Amino acid sequence: MRLSIIGGGVMGEAIIAGVLTQQLTSAEAITVSDTSPQRRALLSQKYGVLTTSNNREALANGDIIILAIKPQTLPQVMAELKGLAQPQQVILSIVAGATIATLEASLGHHLLVRVMPNTPAQIGEGMSVWTSTQDVEEEHKAAVRSILGALGREIYVPEESYIDMATAVSASGPAYIFLLIEALIDAAVHIGMPRDMAEVCVLQMILGSARFALSLGQHPAQLRNMVTSPGGTTTEGLLRLEEGGFRALLIQAVIAAYEKALSLGGER
Repeated sequence: MRLSIIGGGVMGEAIIAGVLTQQLTSAEAITVSDTSPQRRALLSQKYGVLTTSNNREALANGDIIILAIKPQTLPQVMAELKGLAQPQQVILSIVAGATIATLEASLGHHLLVRVMPNTPAQIGEGMSVWTSTQDVEEEHKAAVRSILGALGREIYVPEESYIDMATAVSASGPAYIFLLIEALIDAAVHIGMPRDMAEVCVLQMILGSARFALSLGQHPAQLRNMVTSPGGTTTEGLLRLEEGGFRALLIQAVIAAYEKALSLGGER
């Protein structure tokens, strides 16, 4: 499998690292284009991949072409590549807000995959939600699954509307969790715990809770009840969270992020 990545930033590098770690292809079969000479040099030295400043050269070298660029540079890149993709090439976009309709019209190409990954993909613990045009065949989908699987877990959805939902939940979600982590550490320090101890306690608690939930597969309410003793400390803490509207605020945050995702895609 020949892989071309247009955009050698954080997510582009995560894809390189993931596919090489899983031995899905060789470094010599990966071409990365980027405007930064420093990034090109780093990726070439660190991974042994071919690098270029020419997006058209990168396009010509790949069976699967991954658009890993910032949304504001997408129009320029699409104009540069329009009509140049070969019929058998698959173009995979991780550009936030860029709909399949936009990609199809701007690139003049029909084998398209749209993916919404998230930042934990950088350590192989990502969550990628993706869809494709009807022209993408099963063998292409299998290749996409293998690439995204190298970044963590992946879910294929039959309708593109789920991508915007995933943007609000799994893509934006790490920021909500990091804010929660930050607040819990600050709270621990406030009541007298040393900060280094607070960081270890909070991070391991978050990690263990997620793994515990995955292991048991039970409803979160059941898991919460396991921790909540009548009249106990957890009950008191949960009461304050409910009084402060914690649950409602999280729901509102997801809805706000979803509406923003829709507006980025031109749906509102």
